[in-house]
Amino acid sequence: MDESIRTGPLTDCRVLELGSTVAAPFVGRFFADFGAEVVKVETPDGDPLRGIGRNVNGKSLWWASLHRNKRAISINLKSAEGRDLVRRLMGEVDVVIENFRPKALERWDLGWDAVSKLYPKLIMIRISGFGQTGPYSDRAGFGIVGEAMSGLRSLTGDPDRPPARVALPLTDYVTGLYAVTGALMALHHRDRTGEGQYIDTALYESAFSLMESFVPVYDKLGEVPKRTGSALPGHVPNNLFPTGDGQHIHIAAGNDSTFRDLARAMGRPELAEDPRFARGPGRTENQAVLEQIITEWTQAHSMEEVYKILLDGGVPAGPIYTVADAFRDPHYAARDMIVDVPDDVLGSVKLANIVPKLSATPGEIHWSGRQLGADTRAVLRAWLGLSGEEIERLAQDGAIVAKDEG
Repeated sequence: MDESIRTGPLTDCRVLELGSTVAAPFVGRFFADFGAEVVKVETPDGDPLRGIGRNVNGKSLWWASLHRNKRAISINLKSAEGRDLVRRLMGEVDVVIENFRPKALERWDLGWDAVSKLYPKLIMIRISGFGQTGPYSDRAGFGIVGEAMSGLRSLTGDPDRPPARVALPLTDYVTGLYAVTGALMALHHRDRTGEGQYIDTALYESAFSLMESFVPVYDKLGEVPKRTGSALPGHVPNNLFPTGDGQHIHIAAGNDSTFRDLARAMGRPELAEDPRFARGPGRTENQAVLEQIITEWTQAHSMEEVYKILLDGGVPAGPIYTVADAFRDPHYAARDMIVDVPDDVLGSVKLANIVPKLSATPGEIHWSGRQLGADTRAVLRAWLGLSGEEIERLAQDGAIVAKDEG
């Protein structure tokens, strides 16, 4: 695989990804999208994500996206030789990503205290359910568990139903973004001081950080927020409204000036002068009455009519898209948000493109997630200088899985 095609602001950065499933691999994907040389380390059985979600020709389509731009190697961490290989590979990189349960790496003599003595400039991203310290640190914790215990899940869904969830691992992705941010700050610090460090990123804390507006409210007023369905509390109107053809549109006009725009678009400018609705606190107090007025208006029109009126009036609003709508939308196409990427099993596969868009040093997707052990031989040769005979012996001993080179 030609590494010279890597582009972006991080082409001088090497990353070793030891994590599995979603949170840690998302961090690796982010680095790889922007040009870092990322090597994904899997067990001989493969990352669990290879068996999650839909697949075509035996290949996980989620894997194709989350592990794009990475080189895939397989090392048996239960093997002493395998652990030694990982330890040596850590010395060849700028950043190590892991999301094992706390103390797992320490049991293999691969934890921060051990490896930072060998490689003092190393940055290690540590993602776990509850962090590296504290009474819950030893607990297993997926993102949804952290979400549940953060309070975020208590706000998700309708008030007359049990807490709902978004049908994707939201907290894993949020945690990954925090981890990336921490790593980039740590790399900046290292550039100035030569000092490495580790980033302790907890799933429950990442989810809890999204609850920030409710923390001082509970402290000073003792209020516990409740589920409000599709409405945003305290910002009225900011909710879903039904249209006459059985669809729903989300209208976000909770600011005073935006509400005036909505009132004009509805042909009801007097609503913005009504003392019940003119200011935000009044709209919150009279939310039910105001939303009924808006509902009567939206139900008198089709989705297409309502949406055009609101767009023409400068009112923030949008229909509820499915992924199929995104594929058809000309704005997505104009901004290249869905791209066709080469795939070693499928020939090609369409993936969501890179976010954010950098004007001078944009990232790029060069290939989708690769097969188990596809790059083991190449990486061990290039990074550690191992000979073909040494690699073959490691494969025969079960320390690695190396796909035959073609």
